[in-house]
Amino acid sequence: MRQRTGGTWQDLRVCDDATDDYFREKLRMSRRMFMEITEGCAPHLQRQVTFYREPLQPEQIVAYALYRWATGESYDNSTSSFRMGRGSGVRAMRDVTTAMLRVYGDKISWATGVRKHVVLGAFLDKGFSNSHGAVDCTHIYVGKPANAPSENYFDRKHCFSVIAQVVVDLDLRVLDVFVGYPGSCHDIWVIHLSSLSRHAEEGTMFRGPPVMLPGGVRTNGYILGDNGYPPSEWTVVPYEGINQHPDEESFDTKEKVARGAVERAFGRLKGMWRLSLRSHKTNLSTAAVHGRLHSPQHPARCGYRV
Repeated sequence: MRQRTGGTWQDLRVCDDATDDYFREKLRMSRRMFMEITEGCAPHLQRQVTFYREPLQPEQIVAYALYRWATGESYDNSTSSFRMGRGSGVRAMRDVTTAMLRVYGDKISWATGVRKHVVLGAFLDKGFSNSHGAVDCTHIYVGKPANAPSENYFDRKHCFSVIAQVVVDLDLRVLDVFVGYPGSCHDIWVIHLSSLSRHAEEGTMFRGPPVMLPGGVRTNGYILGDNGYPPSEWTVVPYEGINQHPDEESFDTKEKVARGAVERAFGRLKGMWRLSLRSHKTNLSTAAVHGRLHSPQHPARCGYRV
């Protein structure tokens, strides 16, 4: 039987047959994966260790950040489990986030080479030739902003939030993230202001052989979106409406099934990393740094959702 009495951090350091299960329970990953992440992030954390009140080691700092992301516990509860102060916990979250963006920033990228052919083949099997992904937005809830116009962040669900626009493939791999605009923004504005729109206009987004879509639209590649997005040569959305032609109904059904990948990705991410379900007290001037490299530096009001 597993005996755990030394606090979460001490228990994670125990080496026995139950250790891997305990890592999966507390950190949502195997011990081997945790060690790989720690090894990659350690060089970026070593210089920060001296700023802590106690000499915390990189593996403890990484474990704490992963634990808080996985459980969603408050700083007061989670830091006591790792025998560190609240200030150290806040710094650990910031330092590990920054380190992981440096080490693994290239993991969120459009598929290339063999992987690209796999992605295109998967969408082709769903009836969408030359499709590269599915896009949608989700809200990350924050406390009422103190350093920005709060009405900009008040969304249609009457909560304060920022928007994360995410593109995934059918294997739920994240291909692109754009986060930071206020919760009052409509999805149309977010995609228009994002790097996706810029690259599409420059012709650098997709470089595959052109195909002809229904309706006579010629495209080198596209992504699938819901009817919150405008149709274009690089964004395919459902017809919807009443009294649809059977072919349009069939298309909408196939498009909804394929586009469901992004909703499943949101569900899996939020189920695995429970901190995303909490309302965050954050400094919005630095929130973009913790989101993604494509984040807007000066978010502004973009118009309310309807």
